[in-house]
Amino acid sequence: MSIVTGARRMAVAGPTSQRRKPMSSHVRPRLTMALTAAMAALVIGGLTAAPASASNSYTGAAYIGGQGDFMDDWTDEGILSTSSNTNSNATCLWQKVLWSYGYLSWGEVDGRFGSATKTATVNFQTKWMGLKYADGAAGKDTFTAASGHAPFAHGYGLATDNGSGVTTYVGSKHSFNLWRNGDGHYDFYDSSGVVRSAGYNYLTCT
Repeated sequence: MSIVTGARRMAVAGPTSQRRKPMSSHVRPRLTMALTAAMAALVIGGLTAAPASASNSYTGAAYIGGQGDFMDDWTDEGILSTSSNTNSNATCLWQKVLWSYGYLSWGEVDGRFGSATKTATVNFQTKWMGLKYADGAAGKDTFTAASGHAPFAHGYGLATDNGSGVTTYVGSKHSFNLWRNGDGHYDFYDSSGVVRSAGYNYLTCT
């Protein structure tokens, strides 16, 4: 596109009172070659570009995860809602967060983002973030608030009891164990006591 624009500028350069001269025959082949090369580059670029991530994560990762200081872990997570990553282990972890504040019962932690989870998410957002954030979808801002990170710090969230890494999530009503595995993905126990990784793209938790 930029090559074509440049060619047009070359053709009309000069005082506007001058008559536009016909493009010489030796210029046309150069422009044709340039346009052909540009189109080929676009096609090749389209063929070699990485496919879009199916995780809807802001980082492109397929799991809720992190590295370094755990307090920064949840500031760039993907979207969980009734239309995005609806049935997933990531949703299961989010439901455990909601349970820890008393917005869901233990029996509602099933990894399926339905109307009850949406309502619970709205209640969390309204209480801990403000009404303008209460859209019922757990995205980047909501996960930031859940982690206890500024600007939504509220005294609850990711915590440690060993001084080296995250080991616990502390809500206003309950707490539960979670941790980063060797790949930096968050693991947690589901309701059956089985260790699950918080993946966006699949559901195995119960």
